[in-house]
Amino acid sequence: MVEEELARFSPEKETALTIGVFDGVHLGHQHLIGYLTSQAQQKDLISGVITFRCHPQHVLSPQTRLPYLTSLTERVNLLQGVGVELVIPLSFTLELARVSADEFVAWLRKHLKMRVLIVGPDFALGRGREGDVFRLQSLGQEMGFSVVLVPPMVQGGEVISSTAIRQALLQGDASKAKRLLGRPFSLSGEVVHGKARGRSLGFPTANLAVDSNQLVPADGVYVTKAYIGGEVFPSVTNIGRRPTFGGQERAIEVYLLEFKADLYKQELKIEFLERLRGEKQFTSAEELAAQIRKDVEQAEVILGAGR
Repeated sequence: MVEEELARFSPEKETALTIGVFDGVHLGHQHLIGYLTSQAQQKDLISGVITFRCHPQHVLSPQTRLPYLTSLTERVNLLQGVGVELVIPLSFTLELARVSADEFVAWLRKHLKMRVLIVGPDFALGRGREGDVFRLQSLGQEMGFSVVLVPPMVQGGEVISSTAIRQALLQGDASKAKRLLGRPFSLSGEVVHGKARGRSLGFPTANLAVDSNQLVPADGVYVTKAYIGGEVFPSVTNIGRRPTFGGQERAIEVYLLEFKADLYKQELKIEFLERLRGEKQFTSAEELAAQIRKDVEQAEVILGAGR
């Protein structure tokens, strides 16, 4: 089945490839892809990325939940946006996990005409991760392709990684996530009916439904930008269980500062710029409304400075 997926792609000429999940397509990924596109241009090759429909950890350790930063569709769009000509999503299965490094590389040569393989220092492929950089270099000599080793990108003494971005978001550090991604972290989904608590407080909100496997930042109040049908609106987003009202279910509530129409069932995307505060239980609805007014005023200052 895996070979059949690869066989569906038939590049017109030889390729320079890299392989990975590329969740987030962050600055570290873009750093590696810069080497990929440069090699492809220098050698007159097609640049290609093999990504996976789901994270290998979901198959190899199903008991471990690993929420994603970007959906497959977002990943493909982002990869194409940074200059990758050919994006190949593969299904990571137990069958693929059992394929030897030699066999998988042979498929890449046969079906994708791989001439150059771009990898990071910790990269490995094949059964039991047997295809490390040294093994791949040996296979390259046998099969006629070269392996280019790319050092990781470091920012502030920390290697930029999807794991570091997940940790930042789970701690509510939207600013750090933005620095590592090279853009604000975003969530997209459909607007659904909520409890209308915001409306009763004078701040009507759009309740955003997102995929259950999508990473959602830590509870709290965030300065955000909202995108609807090609338009952008300043917004404030609350993530949490609304403890003032005894809420139990986690919700994502978006208050758009300059938009008053009903958004029910529309697609909404929000970008997280900065966290204002954590979620807090207030003694009354009036006290909560007063705090929301302060949150909105603070957000207006931050958003105004960013314009």
